[in-house]
Amino acid sequence: MTEGMGLRERKKIETRRRLLAAATELFSERGFDQVSVAEIADAADVSKMTVFNYFDSKEDLVFEPLEEHVDDAARVVRERAPGESAVAALRRQFIDAVERRDASVGMSDSPVVLGIVRLITETPALLARAHSFFARTQERLTAVLVEEGEEPAIARIVASQLLGTRDALLTENRRRLLAGEPADAVAADAVALAHRGFDLLEKGLGAYATRD
Repeated sequence: MTEGMGLRERKKIETRRRLLAAATELFSERGFDQVSVAEIADAADVSKMTVFNYFDSKEDLVFEPLEEHVDDAARVVRERAPGESAVAALRRQFIDAVERRDASVGMSDSPVVLGIVRLITETPALLARAHSFFARTQERLTAVLVEEGEEPAIARIVASQLLGTRDALLTENRRRLLAGEPADAVAADAVALAHRGFDLLEKGLGAYATRD
């Protein structure tokens, strides 16, 4: 990933990684509200100002990995193949992510990832930020459907159903992993449940938003 980069760019990436690692460890040990930005800076061996050079807020230290996925659903629908419906595209992407044990669909049993999930669910400020993340994901998917010619109100309804199904499946995956089940033991059930969920959605939406 860092091949071909200059020394300055590599140092920036390494500093960002150290900050994320230090914050995750401290949050997991003591809770989000009990850890200050200054303590994160000390643990990463940088100044407090350096933390804010990389992250706008303490919450960003938790949500940085999630932000990489805010456009996932919109991108998958936008780039789907001719003749493929929006439902089929999201089903394909979700199941592929399950099979890769991807954290974005709740299928990573990494202690660090599960620690972040617990932290979010147990911290009101972070839970509110998570809801905001979901809302932005829906807005971006809605925009794609509108770009394809759907009227805004219907596009919002469809995006809500698509992401509601996806979120319910993700939540079930996380529930089982947080209960202590390993990802490899959950994966087959997760794929089967995803097919059932998207089958139900497909019955309701039919071949909606099939790309010409």
